Amino acid sequence: MPPASSRKQAARPRSISENLNKLFDLFLPKDKVLITIDADPDSLASAMALKRLLWHKVHSVSIAHFNEIKRFDNVTMVRLLKIPLVKLQKIKSKNFSKTLLVDGQPHHHEAFADFQYDVVIDHHPITMDVDAPFVDIRPNYGATATMMTEYLRSARIRPSKSLATALLYAIRVDTHNFELGALEADVKAFRYLFSHANMNLLRKIEISDMGIRDLKYFQMGLENKQVTKGKIFSHLGNVDSPDILVLVADFFMRCHEVGWTVVSGVCQKNLVVIIRNDGFRKNAGTWAIKAFGRLGSAGGHRAMARAEIPLSNLDGHLTKTEVSNLGRFVVRQFKKSVES
Repeated sequence: MPPASSRKQAARPRSISENLNKLFDLFLPKDKVLITIDADPDSLASAMALKRLLWHKVHSVSIAHFNEIKRFDNVTMVRLLKIPLVKLQKIKSKNFSKTLLVDGQPHHHEAFADFQYDVVIDHHPITMDVDAPFVDIRPNYGATATMMTEYLRSARIRPSKSLATALLYAIRVDTHNFELGALEADVKAFRYLFSHANMNLLRKIEISDMGIRDLKYFQMGLENKQVTKGKIFSHLGNVDSPDILVLVADFFMRCHEVGWTVVSGVCQKNLVVIIRNDGFRKNAGTWAIKAFGRLGSAGGHRAMARAEIPLSNLDGHLTKTEVSNLGRFVVRQFKKSVES
């Protein structure tokens, strides 16, 4: 159980307006504000909302991220919504009078360790105490974007189309389209944002999940597919990112005869296995653990699961034919877990 101080930090404020006033009281018109993030849809949208809240209340607001933005949907989100970003590594903290963190906590990454935060707003579980003048952490919320939408509404700020689109997308991503960890608050925020968002931009962001050079993996997946009893197995060999395995696995699930897809590949000396099913079959997470858990990390949910196995862990577990074609090994392991 988290320490008492952490439980207090996670408690919902008596009212959003009261918390909003406490937030505003921290700032002066001369303040130069830095918002730090680990860039993903929720942190990007939440940082945009926080910057909007502080508009006209401080001298300036900068949003800085430490990670490389590589996922195509995130790249498209930043480009189409014109989100102004700077790299955290290029920031000099002495140039800012206030430092804020959204959709994360100071101990989540070493990149945040050099900063003394004035504000922390997040929805992830609390594992360590967070020491800052203003802390609002609500682990029961599906997205930080939901919290920021509540703040905007309390401040009577109507979000621009770009901001509403970003927040709407963030809620959909972090709640997995309301399949995981969503509250009534998330649904209310989504309904409010829906009428303000640009649905054409949202659709483009949602479908921008690959580059032209990634199309070769779909061809490879089709050429290597093995179909048996409503299941599709396919091994793609070396891939640039595990994300492409997810895309191919989801693509195969569009076939109405298919109840399971198991797509594998090798990335950074790890065998990565992506498992999908139609949600009516046995638990995908359970099967992933049974098939691959003793060899590496494995787990997931009823309809989706993932395993990552260092290739070094496979010594002694592969037959001669499986060494040259890891796909055979994946099929064998999966079928063994199903039959056991």
